[in-house]
Amino acid sequence: MTIGIGGSTAAIELEKIENRTHDVQPIQLEEYLERIKKATGLMKELSVQAIYLNAGTNLYYFTGTKWNASERMVGALLFDDGSLEYIVPKFEEGTFKKYMKVQANINCWEEHESPYILFGKILNDRSSEYGRIAIDESSPYFLVDGVAKANTSYAYINAQQITAACRMQKSKNEIAIIQKAKDITMEVQRAAAKILRPGITADEVVDFINKAHIKAGIATGSYFCIVLFADDTQYPHGVSVPQPLKENDAVIIDTGCKLEGYLSDITRSYAYGTPSEEYTKIWNLEQKVQFAAFEAAKIESSCGSVDDAARKTLAEAGLSPDYDLPGLPHRVGHGTGLDIHEFPYLVRGSEIKLKEGMVVSNEPMICIPGKFGIRHEDHFYMTENGAKWFTTPMQSVENPFGY
Repeated sequence: MTIGIGGSTAAIELEKIENRTHDVQPIQLEEYLERIKKATGLMKELSVQAIYLNAGTNLYYFTGTKWNASERMVGALLFDDGSLEYIVPKFEEGTFKKYMKVQANINCWEEHESPYILFGKILNDRSSEYGRIAIDESSPYFLVDGVAKANTSYAYINAQQITAACRMQKSKNEIAIIQKAKDITMEVQRAAAKILRPGITADEVVDFINKAHIKAGIATGSYFCIVLFADDTQYPHGVSVPQPLKENDAVIIDTGCKLEGYLSDITRSYAYGTPSEEYTKIWNLEQKVQFAAFEAAKIESSCGSVDDAARKTLAEAGLSPDYDLPGLPHRVGHGTGLDIHEFPYLVRGSEIKLKEGMVVSNEPMICIPGKFGIRHEDHFYMTENGAKWFTTPMQSVENPFGY
């Protein structure tokens, strides 16, 4: 039997978990203001007069205001002098004030009025009748279309070169929050492995993982959870009807939580029972490929070169250096922060340079069609001396959690 897999129950493992969020330090106002300062510096370099931040993670990142995007325009115009003008439906003004962290003027529109005309009025009132306006890359098409048609004198560009440039490099505070979220999910992963038994369903494991995250102090539970057994594990993001666990099955559990808006995302692969010879071979190769990617992650190395290093190791083992199966069908990794997938991406051809504070996943999954898939997913962040793991990678196929 694989060490640390099975042998316990959900009740026993839940009882062991304690709230681990008491010492978490939320992002403070000063940091939001520093983010705005960095953004305005980039805006001036790009001759951008204002950037529109739509409800969602960009609005939250720069202003600390949590608001979900919807069919109504809610957001903020950030001007190159660092000032903000919020745009909010009139009936939401009172609620919005309770969520607003960076204080600024709130411009309201009634239900029968056009927020896009209000958008232009705010620009005009700031003596900005023409020029370059950056639009949040996450804005829906209807919003971009409405703004552009109502305000034809402006040139519009994608704000991603500003927003991503700011968000890619995490502060010490952000790193600390992400570390705590990952510590919690790692504890949940270990507990989930212990409750496995023949006949247990994926839904039962998902339910346990959600409850375990809550017990550890994450009120919202799991942000996501993928549980796969046997040949279902060959599909990176799951199947429509997952099968229950059988003796000697391959297992993949991919889950995470949200803490102060920041996300964890950890995948563990192992066998319940005795792994086959082929499974052991590929498991060990997966470990080798993950380490090759980690070792290639140097300050000022390109993100593409990390993906290249992983695929070179696969090719040396006789698998495809591309995306063909058996092999690695997707990029090696993605940035994580307020969004589960964000810049930078460890993908072939990316010239983005790794810099201090960047946080990325390292998950070079190997899929064997008709049989199984193995994904070791840990994240690392870049320090001035190179990459550093948030979590200890899988140890061995016999003792994956390193007990």
